[in-house]
Amino acid sequence: MDSELPKAANTNRNKNKDSEQPFKPYNPPPHFMTIGYTTGVYDLFHIGHLNLLKNAKGMCDKLVVGVTVDELVAYKGKKALIPFEDRIEVVRSCRYVDAAVPQYDMDKLTACKKLGASYLFVGDDWYGTEKWNEYEKAFAKEGIKIVYFPYTQGVSSTQIRKALDTVRVDNLEDVK
Repeated sequence: MDSELPKAANTNRNKNKDSEQPFKPYNPPPHFMTIGYTTGVYDLFHIGHLNLLKNAKGMCDKLVVGVTVDELVAYKGKKALIPFEDRIEVVRSCRYVDAAVPQYDMDKLTACKKLGASYLFVGDDWYGTEKWNEYEKAFAKEGIKIVYFPYTQGVSSTQIRKALDTVRVDNLEDVK
């Protein structure tokens, strides 16, 4: 009765010649890695900073964070409460950050090009401004996309600093 069953035509056609080879997952070369870049002072690290870093990491393979050096903070007319060395260590320790580097100037385009970044991540408080509309054009010419993340409402280093100043004044009044 077995002889009555039709034989499969060319049984070798259905066999994969590599089927005996162990499975090797595809690992793209490093130049296919998506790199993202963002910068900030990261003084008084808070949930808004964490949200930005978490969202940014979700869009790239490697997240590089530029932490503004004290001299550049001063140039911008501000003063960080936390020294640069401590701020960069806090950022470096965040699990969403693959590398933390000093930010010595405001030239984010050059930094992105040097790092090979495909994305620059910023808060949406910059979205639609004339300055950032121009940045978008310049970055696009280099193949870099600017991604705006929602600003975390109700929290900022400035607000925390004001609250601390108020507490200090109140405490000094109590001492007198």
